[in-house]
Amino acid sequence: MKSYVNTFDVAMINEIQKAIDAVSQINTDIYLKTGNKRKYIIYTFGCQMNEHDTEILSGLLEQMGYEHTDTADDGDIIIFNTCSVREHAENRVLGRIAQLKPLKTVRPGLILGICGCMMQEKNMQELVLKHYPYVDLIFGTHNIHKLPILVKQALESKSTIYEVTENDLEIIENLPMKRNDKIKAYLNIMYGCNNFCTYCIVPYVRGRERSRNPEDIVNEIKGLADKGYKEVTLLGQNVNSYGHGLNSKADFADLLYMINEIHGIERIRFTTSHPKDLSDKLIYAMRDCEKVCEHIHLPVQSGSTRILKLMNRNYTKESYLTLIDKLRDNIADIAITTDIIVGFPGETDEDFNETLDLVKKSDFDSAYTFIYSKRTGTKAALMENQVQDEIKHERLEKLIELQNEISLNKNISLEGSIVDVLVEEISKRDPNKLSGRTRTNKLVHFPGDSSLIGSTKKIKITEPKAYTLLGELS
Repeated sequence: MKSYVNTFDVAMINEIQKAIDAVSQINTDIYLKTGNKRKYIIYTFGCQMNEHDTEILSGLLEQMGYEHTDTADDGDIIIFNTCSVREHAENRVLGRIAQLKPLKTVRPGLILGICGCMMQEKNMQELVLKHYPYVDLIFGTHNIHKLPILVKQALESKSTIYEVTENDLEIIENLPMKRNDKIKAYLNIMYGCNNFCTYCIVPYVRGRERSRNPEDIVNEIKGLADKGYKEVTLLGQNVNSYGHGLNSKADFADLLYMINEIHGIERIRFTTSHPKDLSDKLIYAMRDCEKVCEHIHLPVQSGSTRILKLMNRNYTKESYLTLIDKLRDNIADIAITTDIIVGFPGETDEDFNETLDLVKKSDFDSAYTFIYSKRTGTKAALMENQVQDEIKHERLEKLIELQNEISLNKNISLEGSIVDVLVEEISKRDPNKLSGRTRTNKLVHFPGDSSLIGSTKKIKITEPKAYTLLGELS
């Protein structure tokens, strides 16, 4: 493990390293005795932050001597890195854990763990402890760094190891990490959220906002550039509020200017942006930094100012549309995507029509659309006038139909154009094609040799579809 450059408890760092060494020795002894390497698999649910947390978990496990496998039957340690934003994700996790009970019975030495946002919820902790006693590890979003200590304890105990911290911790730099992608990299610039939207559980499971020092972020990205990475995506629940709590005066716009100067990095992306904190300074930074891609994900959630107030979003329909105009006025051909919730408590037909109107005026390239679902612990779950499921589904269908039409028309306008595509991989849809993304984050499939992966090529768009583009080398 690398040295840590922060104020985190040195004693804890030493304890983590000792646990890594101890588990690594156990795994080495088993390999020398049997010839078999102990394996791990992590199932990841949720957002890019969860995916990035999984990269850290994987890095820690590999330092402990575990080897990745794609099959649960081969796993000596199986971890579910969970999401709690929607009930469906939680139900999927619980269903998968139940399916592993027979495997755990046959192989009692198997370590089964659950971590992430779902485990920060008290009711979920109690549910797992009561109904899934064969789970060995339970730990939260603030305890990922302690995985080696927890694994060591699990190897030494027959009881469930439980470690969920309620309070925010110092940010730990330089944790080991296994990145599967060699071209694009995610990295957190901040953690937590201070917004407390009434429908959202995130502030309760991710804690308050904490920003990383800009020097640490820049150094990490320089290291990625040295390894050949071409694109970075900066992560935060609200990247626009980056800088709060730092001794330096740097804000998110300043950070973009810093990263833009790093040699070797070709593209900079970020997610997610909160409309209430999208400043003119940030828009100008997006315009002026040539490496910042012409795409922004700007969740609106509703087109009704009345509903936005109930959601505690702190902007209006009119102010959101003003931001859309500013973005388009300053950044040519920018692609704008969004999130929209349908059926929030108290949403009327008039409120929903306001959302449809906003979607038409905003001309989004695409939208992630969701039916509102109650999340225990949020204010919205206690609100009156919950919308009937049938109405929610009817509204969602109308919204999707409208957005599909807009998305297709926007892509049709690209037919015959030449776009720059960072070639990422062999297409998952057609093994005879490659795929990559434009600077505006549109997915393109085209014929080509795998030797092109990692390079940026000019592609002529030949067949636009609603959410993908087909093309050919220009």
